[in-house]
Amino acid sequence: MNASGPNSQARDRRVADSIPRTFVDRAPEGWRPYLRLARYDRPIGFWLLAIPCFWGLALAAIDTGAGWPMAGYGLLFGVGAIAMRGAGCTWNDITDRDLDAQVARTADRPLAAGTVSVRQALIFLAAQCAVGAAVLLFLPPLAMAIALGSVVLVAAYPFMKRITWWPQVWLGLTFNWGILVGYAALGGTDWIAAGLLYASAALWTLGYDTIYACQDMEDDALVGVKSSARALGSAIEAGVGVIYGASLILAALAAIKAGAGLVFAPLFAVYAVHLVWQASRFDPDNARACLAHFKSNRDAGLVLFLALLLGALAPV
Repeated sequence: MNASGPNSQARDRRVADSIPRTFVDRAPEGWRPYLRLARYDRPIGFWLLAIPCFWGLALAAIDTGAGWPMAGYGLLFGVGAIAMRGAGCTWNDITDRDLDAQVARTADRPLAAGTVSVRQALIFLAAQCAVGAAVLLFLPPLAMAIALGSVVLVAAYPFMKRITWWPQVWLGLTFNWGILVGYAALGGTDWIAAGLLYASAALWTLGYDTIYACQDMEDDALVGVKSSARALGSAIEAGVGVIYGASLILAALAAIKAGAGLVFAPLFAVYAVHLVWQASRFDPDNARACLAHFKSNRDAGLVLFLALLLGALAPV
């Protein structure tokens, strides 16, 4: 990859939220803007896109008793999550490049900073989508069809912050679509349970991304960007608590409906305590703490995955 072109005089910049000393900072200089564009220096997003796929697989395993195929599909979904999260971020930055340049936390993103041109970003987007399409070829027809349905959600997401105060709701619907794909891939048949888990996950994302959006409330207000954090205002702590509470209820109902045994309960309790801790302890005025709470959802999501996996091993 080469960052030559109309913006080639601009040098690579580290982006806010980047993890220090990642492989991105050691990569060839011409590659770095593309790796930053796809957020390889901020891997939390890969996890938060892949984990719902794992949830869908585990829920289907409760229903079907399928074992080893889940591992193979898990690997496929991991690759797909990396490719499609990168593609989604690239598309988001193409559409938001002018807004990003006006917000302190996003001003150093490659398109906003001029280290990558729009044409180069579009080529990179196509390459990532090709990897995602290759993953689809290994899925059963129903799972493939469901996966293709996410294209509309992904394409529309960057525009939601311009037209609704609740773009995080759309993000929740988009980021957790993998639950339905994973469930179909492993041959699950209880679509009520799958729908309950999907709704739970959408609320989970609404909660954690509301916490994340607290970092940008002042800048968002200046440039006219809408968010759930701004919509909730002074009620944000209570709002996140209600959102997480509803998410927990729906997740429990999904597991019960699917037939998870009591072995599911202890780890689910750990997951519930973690969400309650987030809702009760985050400070919307402390950007660094909000980021830490947001990132902690990787561990929370993996705990729920293990709970569902145990439920698959000991169904009622």
